[in-house]
Amino acid sequence: MTLTHRLAEPADVSVLTRLMDLAIGNLQRDFLDPAQIAASKQLMGLDSQLIADRTYFVIEADGEIAGCGGWSRRATLYGGDHSPGRDAHGLNPTVDAARVRAMYTPPDFVRRGVGRLILSLCEAAAKAEGFARVELAATLAGQPLYEACGYAVLERLIDDRGGAPVPLLRMGKTIG
Repeated sequence: MTLTHRLAEPADVSVLTRLMDLAIGNLQRDFLDPAQIAASKQLMGLDSQLIADRTYFVIEADGEIAGCGGWSRRATLYGGDHSPGRDAHGLNPTVDAARVRAMYTPPDFVRRGVGRLILSLCEAAAKAEGFARVELAATLAGQPLYEACGYAVLERLIDDRGGAPVPLLRMGKTIG
């Protein structure tokens, strides 16, 4: 399997949204109950600002979408267009950590290098813009990947804005 990447375009939104729903619904089953999975779908998803900022990647394998994810120079740590509490103000690379955002892999492509590729693309792009650190909000399902890639837990969070309490981890890494 050969993985390639490109920047996401507005035309990708419907396919990426379906991929995200599939990933949340399937990959969180061992960690969340059905109410928490439904709440996760309310909290997470695609932030179209990442596409507009040209910081969101689509990963393909032999013509199939194998995953997506991006990074941001804006303050929002996680959440999609519909999520409450978003903050689009710009971050200062000399003080703030860039954000790794909205990483999703469909079940058929899990543990095949997609997540590591997305992280490496995000970290390289953030570093090129002067950021020395990155942070992300991890699901329990994603925690092992992020730890294997050098991220450490900074804070444990519970977000109940989607109707049920969803555990998340704010994780970070030095890149510069």
